[in-house]
Amino acid sequence: MARQFYILVFVLIIAARRLQGQYYFYNDKYYHSLLLVEAGFSIGAMNCLTDLGGNKGRGKRFLKDINWQNTHPAGGIYLRTIYDQKFGARAELIFGRISASDNVLKSDHSEAQNRYYRNLHFQSRITEVSIMTEFLPLSLFNSENVPFLSPYLLVGIGFFKFNPQAQLKGQWYDLQLFHTEGQGFKEYPFKKPYNLTQMNFPVGVGVGYEISALLNVRLELIYRILNTDYLDDVSTKYIDPSFFYTNLRVQDVSTAQLLADRGYELRPGISNKEGEIRGNPLNKDSYFSFNIKIGLVLNRKRR
Repeated sequence: MARQFYILVFVLIIAARRLQGQYYFYNDKYYHSLLLVEAGFSIGAMNCLTDLGGNKGRGKRFLKDINWQNTHPAGGIYLRTIYDQKFGARAELIFGRISASDNVLKSDHSEAQNRYYRNLHFQSRITEVSIMTEFLPLSLFNSENVPFLSPYLLVGIGFFKFNPQAQLKGQWYDLQLFHTEGQGFKEYPFKKPYNLTQMNFPVGVGVGYEISALLNVRLELIYRILNTDYLDDVSTKYIDPSFFYTNLRVQDVSTAQLLADRGYELRPGISNKEGEIRGNPLNKDSYFSFNIKIGLVLNRKRR
């Protein structure tokens, strides 16, 4: 994943060097180039929206269904270029963690109680590399002066690596290895195994503030549109647990059965039958981040 980031950085540097530097006065100490190059780091938080957890009642959209207690630290590094304070591009490498649990619905007595009795949870490390374009709308109305406070829009493409895990008897297990919904089993030819490295589509908003000629700070919210519903290893229906015997190693069968259907931990003796709902494949999973970026302008020249 880091290799892709370095390739993107190299492309941005080459593109920047091809553009001629055009200068005007930024202030009494610095010139301002039409093309600026900025490098920096970000710190912030990451959360997700998956089939697990959620809030009271039926599943809702975005902010209405977020479990804020599942927010975890995130951070990254980036290289950014911006042309004439109007358009920009950047390469970014981000690290974070996400998690969700049906246990948050313990005291909920609405129809969401069914999710509580499902009793599933997960956590996953996230590593993401992306390239994004930026658009600064205020530049359309003020083309002569550099705005010190600049809102902007983001859209891009990226690749991320994840690995959903769940804890059982004090040990964490990589869920993909146990095919908990029969992915790749001959009995379910329509269920394909999911890859742990996939493409995503970041979209977001931000606002930047120029502390000085060389130092910028920005706030951002970035939402990732995904093409997978297995960020949490939950998507479709329960399978016949006997199929674990015919598709997995003997030593993995009992673990797979315990990870696939965990309702027994809350209601001993009760198990879900093949075909009963485990997740909702109609809504893809997603994750998002809030972050503060600190950037250093690399090519602003002194007068």
